[in-house]
Amino acid sequence: MDKLLLLGAEAIAQGAIDGGMSGIYAYPGTPSTEITEYVQKSKLAKQLNIHSNWSANEKTAMEAGLGMSYAGKRAMVCMKHVGLNVAADAFMNSAITGVNGGLIITVADDPSMHSSQNEQDSRFYGKFAMIPVLEPSNQQEAYEMARKGFELSEKFRTPVMIRITTRLSHSRYGVERSEMLPQRDGSLPEDPRQFVLLPAIARKRYKMLLDNQEPFVEESENTSYNQYFDADDKSIGIIACGLAYNYLIENFPGNKCTHPLLKIGQYPLPKKMVDRLNKECDKLLILEDGYPIVEESLKGFFNNGKEIKGRLDGTLPRDGELNPTLVAKALGLEAKSGKDVPSVVSNRPPELCSGCSHKDVYEALNFSISKHGEKRVFSDIGCYTLGALPPFNAINSCVDMGASITMAIGASDAGLIPAVAVIGDSTFTHSGMTGLLDAVNKKSPITVIISDNSTVGMTGGQLSSATGKLHKICEGLGVEPEHIRLVEPLKKNHDELVNILNEELEYKGVSVIIAERECIQTLTRRKKLEKIEKKN
Repeated sequence: MDKLLLLGAEAIAQGAIDGGMSGIYAYPGTPSTEITEYVQKSKLAKQLNIHSNWSANEKTAMEAGLGMSYAGKRAMVCMKHVGLNVAADAFMNSAITGVNGGLIITVADDPSMHSSQNEQDSRFYGKFAMIPVLEPSNQQEAYEMARKGFELSEKFRTPVMIRITTRLSHSRYGVERSEMLPQRDGSLPEDPRQFVLLPAIARKRYKMLLDNQEPFVEESENTSYNQYFDADDKSIGIIACGLAYNYLIENFPGNKCTHPLLKIGQYPLPKKMVDRLNKECDKLLILEDGYPIVEESLKGFFNNGKEIKGRLDGTLPRDGELNPTLVAKALGLEAKSGKDVPSVVSNRPPELCSGCSHKDVYEALNFSISKHGEKRVFSDIGCYTLGALPPFNAINSCVDMGASITMAIGASDAGLIPAVAVIGDSTFTHSGMTGLLDAVNKKSPITVIISDNSTVGMTGGQLSSATGKLHKICEGLGVEPEHIRLVEPLKKNHDELVNILNEELEYKGVSVIIAERECIQTLTRRKKLEKIEKKN
């Protein structure tokens, strides 16, 4: 088969296509977005009729993927780590229902928070759900794990997680493709009650999950993704998980570690391999990009006083990504360091694009809110979150998807009136609609600004589920029609937007202002494509 130069995210996508996938379900979120985008752009995926439309949020994606599995076909669900929080209800219960067609949940974690609110480690969710977790160390393994993961899922009738991190997702390497596997024809579950989690059924299904735990460990002992490399210097033994393996071997000539090494790519941990390392070495060093999940496990697992070094004892930093330099210092090796950045180079904080509609929204909002007092604007996750920075300094919160409206409700309950929520169109349909329904039911005195740029702007301009539907959605949720206001945020409409804001901020009920103007980036791209199409 051919060899391709792929991002880690793209390798997973190609592996899933070659593994007989029939559908991929996702909501855009860095660093996972490119997995689904690759499938959407793939001519092969189109020929194979692989479903690849975006979902409204991660929960709906997880449930749709489970539905395709129910029908006997192979599906992948993709999200970033905080997206797994949104999908957690369906994710956890899918471990109890089990699967029919193979089901892979690919989660991209973001150590160092390059574009996220936290550094949470999705391996904890995998352990919590008690399902197999695959963690590739390079792009080739990412491809292979996606391609073969469906077979592992179907072997044990369980969902399987693939966990990657930002550096692997967004770095390129050559990937050799293997023979394509056919899509499954589809078949309904043999057990008609498998997916019916009434308590009596769920208890039986849970026992089946528990019965699978030892076979999961046995699978980890025998998989090629977990490897034991012996060496002479047993003063320390090393466990390197996923991408941390690369950070380790970069410190040794010929990429050959001089200490006994256990490379981990599949969980649960292979107990026999871990026990061998523990018995043969004086102390252990645990390298994992994320939380110290393996380190914590071993400290309880052995409980024999042996020194175990890693993130918990300060040998490695408790936060942020790993890198070869940190690993070298942990091993007492000479650490390579680059040159200092010249003082003439200063940090440039991110800012809204020139011509962005959010700018016009914040200019009007700052003008209108000033007479009511400061620190009363709740916002959300999107490119408009940059309104928290100069020159606008316009928003006072950004916690999780959809929290702007519900935090405004709680603040108004505490007497902060008026309270304002700023939310984007895609975030609104992702997680904001239920909050607006709460506000309507409570008759909360809040003003909701939906800054609608008709795209998922922060992650590259994917299609928004909300485009052309916002007014009807708000009306359907019970907002009084006269308090659903539509305006185009432009400099020439500044006074109109200010007047609308002034009126609705005085209203002691729920009002929604839809500020609608296409994202300047997607508009520019669209105009270029239209010119090309006209020439052709």
